[in-house]
Amino acid sequence: MSGPSAASPRRLHVITWGCQMNVYDSARMADVLAPLGFAPTADPADADMVILNTCHIRDHAAEKVYSALGRLRELKSARQAAGGGMILAVAGCVAQAEGEQILARAPFVDLVLGPQTYHRLPDMVARLEASGAALIDTEFPAEDKFDHLPEAAAPQGLTAFLSIQEGCDRFCSFCVVPYTRGAEHSRPQPAIAAEARRLIGQGAREITLLGQNVNAWHGAGGDGAPSSLARLLHDLAALPGLWRLRYTTSHPRDMDADLIAAHAALPTLMPFLHLPVQSGSDRILAAMNRRHTVADFLRLVERLRKARPDLALSSDFIVGYPGETRADFAATLALVREVRFAQAFSFNYSPRPGTPAAAAPAQVDQAEKDDRLQELQALLREQQVAFNRACVGLTVPVLFSGPGRHPHQVAGRSPWLQPVHMRGPPTLIGTETLVTIAAAHPNSLSATLPEQERASA
Repeated sequence: MSGPSAASPRRLHVITWGCQMNVYDSARMADVLAPLGFAPTADPADADMVILNTCHIRDHAAEKVYSALGRLRELKSARQAAGGGMILAVAGCVAQAEGEQILARAPFVDLVLGPQTYHRLPDMVARLEASGAALIDTEFPAEDKFDHLPEAAAPQGLTAFLSIQEGCDRFCSFCVVPYTRGAEHSRPQPAIAAEARRLIGQGAREITLLGQNVNAWHGAGGDGAPSSLARLLHDLAALPGLWRLRYTTSHPRDMDADLIAAHAALPTLMPFLHLPVQSGSDRILAAMNRRHTVADFLRLVERLRKARPDLALSSDFIVGYPGETRADFAATLALVREVRFAQAFSFNYSPRPGTPAAAAPAQVDQAEKDDRLQELQALLREQQVAFNRACVGLTVPVLFSGPGRHPHQVAGRSPWLQPVHMRGPPTLIGTETLVTIAAAHPNSLSATLPEQERASA
C-alpha cells in the first residue's frame, strides 16, 4: 500500500466508545499521528484514516464494533473507487480481546492494536504503507507507552483528562480489564506533574486524573520512592492556575485514610466521588471477588462524609449477576436507600468471554434482569432528582466552559459535576463564577447570578 508523504495533509477520524480513559487515549493517538501529517476531521467519509477506539465493558461490545466496521467498509470502498484510500484501524479493549478474529471477520481492516501499543501507531502506519499487509499488535510491551508519547499534545480545553494509572490487579470475576489493559501500572509523579503543567499552560483549569483503579496509584515520587494518590493530589493542588481536581475510577478497597483526609484538606479537590460498589449483597460481592462487604462500604461512606460533609457520591451497579436472587437484589435496593447517591450507572450483567463469571451457573433470566434493572434505575433517578432539588437556593461556584443550548446562555459544571446552564454574557466562559441555583431538572440545574452581580452586569 502506498500513501501520501508525511508532509502532505491527511485527515484522521477517531470514533471513541467507553470510558474517559478511552477519550484520553483517542486524543493521544491523534497526537502521535500528527507528525505524519494527520489532522482531525469530523467526517469519516473525508478521512484518510479512521480509528475505532473500542470498549469491551458494555453488552455486545464486539458486535457493535463489527457493525460499525460494516458501515466504514462502504466508505473505504467509495474512497478507493475515487482513487483515494482509507486506513481502517481497530484499537482499544475489543482489539485486545478479539485480536486476529477481527481480521478474520473483517479482512478489510488494516491495523489492530491494543490499548498498550498505540504509541507504536506511526511505525505501524509506515509498515502498512510499505507492505500493504495488515498488522496486529496486541502485546503488553515491556516499555512504558507514556515514555514514547509526544510531550506536545493538542489542547483539551478548560477541562482536561490526565491518565495516571492503567490496568487492574483486582480480578473482579465479571471484568475484562485485567485481560485487556493488563496489570496495574502507575506513571511516575514527575511525569504526571509535567503533563499537568502543560495542560494548565494550554488553558485547562480542571483536571480529572484517570485510571482503571486510580486510587491504587503508587507511582514513584520526586525522590524515586513509591508515593500515593493522596500525596499526588496535594502536589497537583499546589500548581498555579489549577482550580479543580477530580479522579476516577476508584475501588473501595483502595480508599486509604490519607486519601480520605485529602478530601477534607484540599479545596481544589471537588466534593464528588465515583465509588463503584456493584451490589448490596455480601454473597454476590464475594462471588464477584470484590473483597469488600456491604458493612465495609458503609463504613467507608461514613468516613468520607465525615471528612467532607458536602461530598456527593456516584456508583456502579450490576443487576442480575449469576446466582443473584430476589433477596440479593432487595439488599442492593436497601444499600441504595441507605447511602443515597447523587447519580449512578447501572447495567444488566452480561458475560464477558474469558472471565470467571461467564461460565458461572445460575445465569439470571433476561426478563428478570430487565425488571430488576428498571426498578433500580427508578430508585436511582429518584435520588438524583432529590439531590438536584436540594441544590436549589445554594450559591455555588460553576466552571463555565461554553455556550448553552439556547441563545444568550452559558453552560458549565457544578462542584458535583452537574451540568448548569444560565442566561449570561459570553465573558463568563472560562471563569469560575458564583451563581445561585434557581431550578432543578432531572439531569441539570439552571442558575442566576447573585443579586449584587446582576445589578452591576
